[in-house]
Amino acid sequence: MKFFLDTADVDEIREGVAMGMVDGVTTNPTLVARTGRPFKEAIAEICKIVAGPVSAEAVSEDAEGMIAEARELAAIAPNVVIKIPMTIEGLKAVTACAELGIQTNVTLVFQPLQGLMAAKAGARFVSPFVGRLDDISIDGMEMVADLKTMLRNYGFETEVIVASIRHPIHINQAALIGADIATIPLKVLKALARHPLTDAGIERFLEDYQKIPKS
Repeated sequence: MKFFLDTADVDEIREGVAMGMVDGVTTNPTLVARTGRPFKEAIAEICKIVAGPVSAEAVSEDAEGMIAEARELAAIAPNVVIKIPMTIEGLKAVTACAELGIQTNVTLVFQPLQGLMAAKAGARFVSPFVGRLDDISIDGMEMVADLKTMLRNYGFETEVIVASIRHPIHINQAALIGADIATIPLKVLKALARHPLTDAGIERFLEDYQKIPKS
């Protein structure tokens, strides 16, 4: 399973890269706004830090506008992927981008047939939002499992990015399902590495080390 960082904070990205855990990055306008930096400037710097895909979101509501944004954003760096919302206009834009050789990530997917449509339109990635489904008492991971089954049934190469991850259990479930990618906030990524028994074991070893004669 690949790990993407869900952030536009370059300090967080550098920390994740130092851990060897960053295969790509997903951003959105909210995350970029938190940095206080111009949008293109933030994306360009992230692309210099991360060799893998970096998602930058189009904000137009019509296909023509999305396609124009896609051309502009794709010119920032070769690893930029354009995030397109799961709408009728979005599907038109994804189809056009595929013909232009521009990679896309269809976002805000909440049911498996939306993901199937995105794959048919030519999306490289599709992003089901599991946390937001859980928030309204719908099993987000069950939706991911159904989507993976549909894509496997018909041999689509579109990769599933599990998004809106809230806690390590989501990542554990995604890995068991066979999701291709989990896009994760840094604090959740760090939580994967922690366990109270690990901490207790380190503390015990350090205590015992102090008892070893120094000469």
